[in-house]
Amino acid sequence: MRFQRVSMESFKCYDDADLTLDPGVTVIHGLNGSGKSSLLEACFFALYGSKALDENLGDVITIGADDCTVELWFTHAGGEYHITRRVRNTGERPTTAKCVLESPDGTFEGARAVRRRVTELLRMDSEAFVNCAYVRQGEVNKLINASASDRQDMLDDLLQLGKLEEYRERASDARRGVKNVRDEKRSQLDQLDDQIEAKEEKGLHERLNSLESDLSETTAEIDRIEGQRETAAETLERATTVLEEHEERREQLTELTGDIEKLEGEITETEREREQLKERISGLKTERTELETDLDETIAATDLAEPDPDRVEDRLDELEERADDLRSRIESQKLKAQKHNSEAESRQSEAEDLDSRAEAKREEADDLESALEAARETVAERREKLDDIDSEIETLEARFADSDIDRESAGDHRDSVAGDLEEARKRVTELGTKVESERESLREAEALLEEGKCPECGQDVAESPHVESIEDDREGVAELESDLEAARERVESLEDDLERAESLAEAADRLDSLESNRTNVVQLIEEKESGLEADEERIAELRESADELESEAEEKREAASEAEDEAAEARSVIGECNQEHQQVKQAIQRLERVTELLEAVDDRENDIEQLREKRSQQAEMNEQRRERLAEKRERKQELAEKVDENRIEEARNERERAEAYIEKADGKLEELREERDDLQTAIGGVTNELEELAELRDRREELADTVSKLDALYDESEQLQGMYGTLRAELRQRNVETLERMLNETFSLVYQNDSYSHIELDGEYQLTVYQKDGDPLEPEQLSGGERALFNLSLRCAIYRLLAEGIEGAAPMPPLILDEPTVFLDSGHVTQLLDLVAYMRDEVGVAQILVVSHDEELVGAADDLVRVEKSATTNRSHVSRVERIEETVAELAD
Repeated sequence: MRFQRVSMESFKCYDDADLTLDPGVTVIHGLNGSGKSSLLEACFFALYGSKALDENLGDVITIGADDCTVELWFTHAGGEYHITRRVRNTGERPTTAKCVLESPDGTFEGARAVRRRVTELLRMDSEAFVNCAYVRQGEVNKLINASASDRQDMLDDLLQLGKLEEYRERASDARRGVKNVRDEKRSQLDQLDDQIEAKEEKGLHERLNSLESDLSETTAEIDRIEGQRETAAETLERATTVLEEHEERREQLTELTGDIEKLEGEITETEREREQLKERISGLKTERTELETDLDETIAATDLAEPDPDRVEDRLDELEERADDLRSRIESQKLKAQKHNSEAESRQSEAEDLDSRAEAKREEADDLESALEAARETVAERREKLDDIDSEIETLEARFADSDIDRESAGDHRDSVAGDLEEARKRVTELGTKVESERESLREAEALLEEGKCPECGQDVAESPHVESIEDDREGVAELESDLEAARERVESLEDDLERAESLAEAADRLDSLESNRTNVVQLIEEKESGLEADEERIAELRESADELESEAEEKREAASEAEDEAAEARSVIGECNQEHQQVKQAIQRLERVTELLEAVDDRENDIEQLREKRSQQAEMNEQRRERLAEKRERKQELAEKVDENRIEEARNERERAEAYIEKADGKLEELREERDDLQTAIGGVTNELEELAELRDRREELADTVSKLDALYDESEQLQGMYGTLRAELRQRNVETLERMLNETFSLVYQNDSYSHIELDGEYQLTVYQKDGDPLEPEQLSGGERALFNLSLRCAIYRLLAEGIEGAAPMPPLILDEPTVFLDSGHVTQLLDLVAYMRDEVGVAQILVVSHDEELVGAADDLVRVEKSATTNRSHVSRVERIEETVAELAD
């Protein structure tokens, strides 16, 4: 994969930027805070959207803008791709207004669809991207500082092993889920067996026949009593009708009495209200007179002769028009004052910024001058060191001139002498052991001889033929002792030879080290001396630039003073307009009061007319009420004459007898119906139990089959879980071995002249650094610069493993390094350059993007991009530098 072009509008500190990115090593340089990292963040944001941000989505939009757009063109696996993302911040919260990926496979729309497709293409999500290909500023030590478990998760995800663990956990969850379901089903099966056995023991069919017989008898008794109750109910209904007719007449009489009383009260109340209306009309007339007096006084305070509504309205329009003119002029002057105030503040701010920049340049010149003096002292010290090295080399070479062994064969000679010495020492040991053994045999033989025994056979000396052999033994011991002494002398001689050989071998090693050191010292002296003259010129340029900036700052302060004077003049005009506007406002208020009083007088006239009309209506209403009152009194007299007390008493007696019988019958019916309901409920319960028994038997058969299937499924999920675990362990071990090999290759390149031997990586991704003396170190024990290079080596090894492991199916993204030299001194920067060149030339990374202001990195770039920020607008802009050599020279100056 290779980035081709990135375009931005209103993204962070960029108003508008468009940059083409070529293959090879591209270095993006500029001052701190100029917006270098934002270029890389734009590419990252284009790929992954909000998942690439540590801040709020709206923070990517330039301050003062409503939306921003980022476009990224890139190639991948031979295809051309184009992503467009637009973020809008005009509502309650920022939203992605547009997200489109144009690819050879079609067009993908929507933030989730695009992010999912990018993740599929690169085989890594946003987190994996920053753990492998994108070393963000300040995160160079992220993998080292992570806990063992976090580092294991990061690397497993990068190497696609997280999916296997996810599958294994899913299989484990499935196995546990199947077990839980199976156990639950088995429990349910046991419960069903218990329930079926309990129901079979109840004798449900016999119980059902008995209940149905009892229900038939109870139903017949209920029918008989209900027939007799029906006859009593008819008698009760006839008596009730007579009593209801009587009660209805009594209610009508009561209602008529109430209506009569109500009409009499309404007539009295209406007459009282008519009297109150009369008093209210008198009060309104008094209010009208007072308002007319107030109106005359208010007119006198205006410039009008009489309260003519049309003339008042015209005069109000004139005054309001004048007020509008004054407000417009005030607003215009306010804007003018604000503009000049803003201009004054801006010029003053620019002057302060120029002063600050001038001071910074003077401080930079002073620092550079101090560094220049230190560099001269360093050159002198290194020349003295070079003289010491030359003197020691001359002394050591003289030793080889006086010896018959040259420096190239000194090591082999030392090894040869050491081998001869080892053989000689073995010979001494063997002879010593043999001498001691022979001496012991001789002592035993002499002891036997003294006792008169043969030293060989133990017989009496007189009878033994071997007495003469003891002399031969004495001669053999003497010869062995002589050989032992010669062997010891040989060891002493070889020890002296070995001491001289080791001294010559050490001298040869020392010569190699001194010659290597001399080359490094000469190179360092040349590098330091080559920059001294450039530093002197740079100091002069910085001080001259500081003088120019201070002069420009003085001009800005003068412009700020002129703007403040113009703002003061505008404020004076505002004061005059405000005074006249207040007078116009008071005149408008008086005329508005005239209008209010005219309307109030008209309102009182209308209220008086309405109240008079209401009194007339109330008089007509009372006349109609008196007519209805006479009709109701006549109806009341007619109803009173129709009441028959004897008939009413007979109806009461019949009703009481019928109610007594119905009450008794209802009590008995209630008992019988309860008994019938209980029987029906019992029959329903038995029937339900019989149905439940059949259902339980069916369910048991189904459940037994389900349990059998769950047993088989549990065994399958257990096998699947073990398979995923084994496969993950095997793949991790293979990846660990490959990653360890690649990491050591990269580490050896970076630390080829240092004191570290190799790195070991265990199955849990625990890293250990070994020194050349075999002592282990944790990565955290390295210095800041060494730890940073170690982590960069690890990142590059992971990148290489992923690139080679994918076998060309999904090319890796560009390798991105954001300020990788933060923790590095000049020596480590050189090693970083070797690492970058190795990744480009040996590993074959198509595109490496580096954000840095380090001169060595700038000089080693294939392509150079400069980022600058305007001091007035605080906006960044980007430009390409076509000739790297000229830029390096400029940076050196």
